[in-house]
Amino acid sequence: MTVPTPAIPKGSWVLITGVNGHVASELASQFLERGYRVRGTVRDLAKSSWLVDDVFKTFAAIGDFELIRVPDIVQDGAFDAAVKGVSAVAHVAAFGFGDDPNKVIPPTIASMRSILKSAAAEPSVKRFVYTSSVVAAAYFSMDTTDHVTHDSWNDKAVAEAWSPPPHKETFEFAVYMAGKVAGEKELWRFVTEEKPQFVANAVNPQTILGRRLSKNCSSVSAAMIPNLYNGIYPPPLISPCVYGIDVKEVALMHVAAVLDLDVKSARIHVWGRLYTWNQVLAAMRKLFPKHTFVDDISSGETLKMTVDQTLALSLLKKWGGQDDWRKLEDVILDNLKGTAEE
Repeated sequence: MTVPTPAIPKGSWVLITGVNGHVASELASQFLERGYRVRGTVRDLAKSSWLVDDVFKTFAAIGDFELIRVPDIVQDGAFDAAVKGVSAVAHVAAFGFGDDPNKVIPPTIASMRSILKSAAAEPSVKRFVYTSSVVAAAYFSMDTTDHVTHDSWNDKAVAEAWSPPPHKETFEFAVYMAGKVAGEKELWRFVTEEKPQFVANAVNPQTILGRRLSKNCSSVSAAMIPNLYNGIYPPPLISPCVYGIDVKEVALMHVAAVLDLDVKSARIHVWGRLYTWNQVLAAMRKLFPKHTFVDDISSGETLKMTVDQTLALSLLKKWGGQDDWRKLEDVILDNLKGTAEE
């Protein structure tokens, strides 16, 4: 495979926020394997020591991987030290679920603003990528019929998140979605108004499945297939049908967003393949015929929302040498390493 000319040369430092997370640790792995150096931010160095003592031990030993503590990502100037000398920034760290929009949405905006200001003040930064989500562009539900485009925004979730009580049982998810809207909109506002020296892109995945580099790496979505193997159905808020994308491919889209000279101000919608959980169960039964699985989920519903993944697929081919998304069976096997019976 011919390697494209990258926007930043090998050996450059790449800053990855929340590097102890599912996507961020996979992203760190891919950059390191491509010959880049990675500085990762974490809130607690001791709790994240598994990254330097185990997963990236070889790279840490030669000085190509390091951790830096950023205890409060919403503070102005929180990333000033972290961005020193880096050529690219991948802002992957995120706030989780909560039932108070004031504790999710304003902090998400503040953290985005903080890292953007730090990056803009550091002349070495040439590229910036943000881990957004499908829910920044569309309200994720079985009823949504939207065709998502570059200009799509989930205004419905924002209105719901700031609505007065009483709230629906899906309220926490609405707050999460609104946070993603706010974070990505702040990115594009800053780029438009402040005109920083770096190129910015966003990656908008759907349900992220696949391997975890360590059992210490927690992830709600990465736990769903192992949980299903162990007889636990996906959470009630997870629909019976999802677009599933492998974490390796989500990370690769971030790599492309940083390295591809032709990708500028892009929203890379990377959804992968449409699966029902019954299809996942069927694949697992085929892979592990001796294991007893839970019954199928009695639902014939399917997602009606759509998107054009042409850009993502072209980047998958250009930077990963793949013609299509990984097969479900391969994603399952990756996700179940160390969990399932041989």
